[in-house]
Amino acid sequence: MFVTVSLVFLFGVLLAALVKFKVLGCGGAFVAVMFGFFLASTGAAGPVRELTAAFITALSDLTS
Repeated sequence: MFVTVSLVFLFGVLLAALVKFKVLGCGGAFVAVMFGFFLASTGAAGPVRELTAAFITALSDLTS
């Protein structure tokens, strides 16, 4: 678990830096995929899934 959280942190920092400096190519796509992969294996996966569902529900309520 400790290694997974560390990798989530590492890939999250790398992704934030790539977005900040607008350097999103193939390397940026790899970092984004790895960040998502490792984030899904942490305890944050449930809340992220719930937040996404709530956001989608709110968007659908706005459009109807």
